[in-house]
Amino acid sequence: MSRNARLIYSPDYTQYYFHDDHPFNQRRLLLTHDLMSSYGILSESDILAPRLATDEELALVHDPRYIQFVRDQGHNEKELPQAASYGLGTEDVPCFANMHESAALIVGGTLNAVDAVMNGQAEHAFNPAGGLHHAFSGRASGFCIYNDCSVAIAYLRKHWNARVLYIDTDAHHGDGVQWSFYDDPNVLTVSMHETGKYLFPGTGSLTERGDGAGYGYSINVPLDAFTEDDSFLTIYQELVSKLAKGFKPDVILTQNGCDAHAYDPLTHLSCSMKIYQEIPRLAHRLAHEHCNGRWIAVGGGGYDIWRVVPRAWTLLWSEMSDQLLADEALPKQWLERWQPQSELPLPARLFDQEFPAIPRRTEITEKNRLTLERVMMYAPTGPNQGE
Repeated sequence: MSRNARLIYSPDYTQYYFHDDHPFNQRRLLLTHDLMSSYGILSESDILAPRLATDEELALVHDPRYIQFVRDQGHNEKELPQAASYGLGTEDVPCFANMHESAALIVGGTLNAVDAVMNGQAEHAFNPAGGLHHAFSGRASGFCIYNDCSVAIAYLRKHWNARVLYIDTDAHHGDGVQWSFYDDPNVLTVSMHETGKYLFPGTGSLTERGDGAGYGYSINVPLDAFTEDDSFLTIYQELVSKLAKGFKPDVILTQNGCDAHAYDPLTHLSCSMKIYQEIPRLAHRLAHEHCNGRWIAVGGGGYDIWRVVPRAWTLLWSEMSDQLLADEALPKQWLERWQPQSELPLPARLFDQEFPAIPRRTEITEKNRLTLERVMMYAPTGPNQGE
């Protein structure tokens, strides 16, 4: 059993909590931790506790006025008049008590993952609570108050002068991260997502390629609605392999939202659990080929908290920790513990049975292939092509 991986985890992550009916439900982390433990692939020695990110660390990306407002709002029972101007008090990001502390804990968890990897404590580290990729410098967005991905990248640039390959396979475009490093040729952001024609945040087109010295270092692959496994993986494997070889990163940071699954209630992609085995498998291999194993993973979207998130992130951890799982039955004790609490029947096995084919499969696959060809025309082939 490899001890080269660390999971950044605490049940306190569930304090990042909007309300009972909100789709972003951190109870999924409890389910995931329990599934990993039930499979016998997670022990206490694998776990590092998160910490609170400091204001100085948050300010690597976020406006200090915004940080102070988040703190003030979280300590006020009433919604403050300026909340809407900061993206707070909305349907997506309702205000809640101690919102600064709970969000800063998630950022601090990702920074602990960075420190573990960059200081040589571990080759790989995974913060499943992270991946809050929509938050901007001075505004919350898309369930995200602080952007742990952007803060982590800025932290890597500041403290290690590292070239960072950021790979985002969430069904939603990684907009907050892209715009944070849009002119930086030392940060290559890659986002594969459902086209913004149908899905929040409506960005992530092929023409968003970076600016100035960073032109060419923002890569977007907008996938057609109802994209299935084979089309998704063909693009992912061909594109990411080429980009990693050309960019020569010092570290890879992957955002592992699992809302591209067909069961997800908020998106329109049609993938199965198969992609959540292959996505981390390639990232793992590329980290060893190009970065001396340095790989930091975070969570992200995933709104079927019962059937999808625990299985997807357990597969990620099994790959990261070199404890590979086959298509086997889910542990009996896990099913017995959680089925009474779920309104949906829990899956019996780790992988899905084959889903019915999408009627437009050929058309969707061809459209995605043409998108990949266009992306490849502008993909950087070596370091600092934007300079």
